[in-house]
Amino acid sequence: MKSIARTFALSLGIAATTIFLIMVGIFVWRYPMEEREFRACRVVAAVLDRATLIDRQNLTVRPTPALEELKADSPNLWYVVSAGDVVSEYGSERRPALPFAFPYRGPVGLSVFSTPDQSSTFCLAVAQRGSLRLTMMVGEPQVRFGRIARSFLVRSFFSIFLVAVAFAATVAIGSALAARFVSRGIERVARRALAIDPSAPQGLISLSEVPSELKPLVEALNRAFGEIDAYIRMQRRFLGNAAHQLRTPLTLLRAKIEDVPEPALKAELVRDIRRLTSLVSAMLDLARLQNHAIEKRPIDLAQITLDVLADFGPSALDAGIELALEQDEKGPLPVQGVDAAIRSALANLVGNALIHAHGAQRIVATLSRDGISIHDDGAGLPDGAEHGLTEPFQTGNAAGDGAGLGLSIVREIMAAHGGELIISSAPGRGTTMSLRFPQGAAPVKAPQLDLQVH
Repeated sequence: MKSIARTFALSLGIAATTIFLIMVGIFVWRYPMEEREFRACRVVAAVLDRATLIDRQNLTVRPTPALEELKADSPNLWYVVSAGDVVSEYGSERRPALPFAFPYRGPVGLSVFSTPDQSSTFCLAVAQRGSLRLTMMVGEPQVRFGRIARSFLVRSFFSIFLVAVAFAATVAIGSALAARFVSRGIERVARRALAIDPSAPQGLISLSEVPSELKPLVEALNRAFGEIDAYIRMQRRFLGNAAHQLRTPLTLLRAKIEDVPEPALKAELVRDIRRLTSLVSAMLDLARLQNHAIEKRPIDLAQITLDVLADFGPSALDAGIELALEQDEKGPLPVQGVDAAIRSALANLVGNALIHAHGAQRIVATLSRDGISIHDDGAGLPDGAEHGLTEPFQTGNAAGDGAGLGLSIVREIMAAHGGELIISSAPGRGTTMSLRFPQGAAPVKAPQLDLQVH
């Protein structure tokens, strides 16, 4: 879609120019009668002047196309052209008595006079041709409007051009200012809409901030935001309530499983209950993250990473996988966040790598100013598979282990911290999952760290 300001200014400028030209045409057409006669006299004098040839003592009025057109349009036309004592006359039978004698001795110029009987007017034009004075008297001319308009426009072109430019500039500036006013209103609405939290769009755009033309649009946006917010709240309540209500039946079911006599069946049922319990806990964690704002404080990401890797040391040892920590700069790595939430997110990534990184022999946690990355040298993911892993109930494990909510919770944790979860993987090259934090962290004091965990 084109710019509103540009389209508005261009269309209004074209309309204004068209109106101006129409006004000029009407002005020329509705000229006062006296002025129209004077303009017609000027046109006729110019036609006769171009048609008249003076050679020594001879005067000839040539039948030019313009003169023939004038004669055809004017059945009562008459004229007298003289240069010194030489006279050429046309339509003498229609010519009334004239108040001037030939040769005419008056000044050079152009005038319209009435005949002595006041029944009609005639044009008197005097032009200097070298040492001779060319005198033209013309009566009853019928000059076409086009010729009068052309003569008027040619003689007044510069003045008309200046007026047209001033008029067009005034209209263009006014339209640009008006369009800018509208566009600023749209910009205010856009900024206010962008400031609304997508996860909790309960904020409304004030109608006092926008022009009246945009109020229906803003009202529709406010209504849509309200409906979206109500739907999100209902969905979150359902998720939290469902997870909470499932806890009690699962606890009772686990107690009953203890009475199962067959060991193999009992182990299988315990494993299934453990998975269901993990799923319910993950759903509750997700609901809490979505429904409550977090209070961030300065924490040391390096210390948290070292603690998490230490917790997973026995599991990695049992799986035959080496855990390593690499850091660009020695010392603490301060970030703004919630200690427990960041530990949970990091534990999810490390646990996910231990479970799903098939064929992995080494998992490396790399700390930098941007955050932390967990890389495994396993089989990696199929092309494009990483895009759906952060959606709830999606898992990259073909065996179906896990609830499929871990990475979704990590994504929610990072969103609450103003950061993001980035997943990159390629078949045969392993998988890298990175926690990226916003720039600018508060300083935090922490002890020096040993950067290798085995």
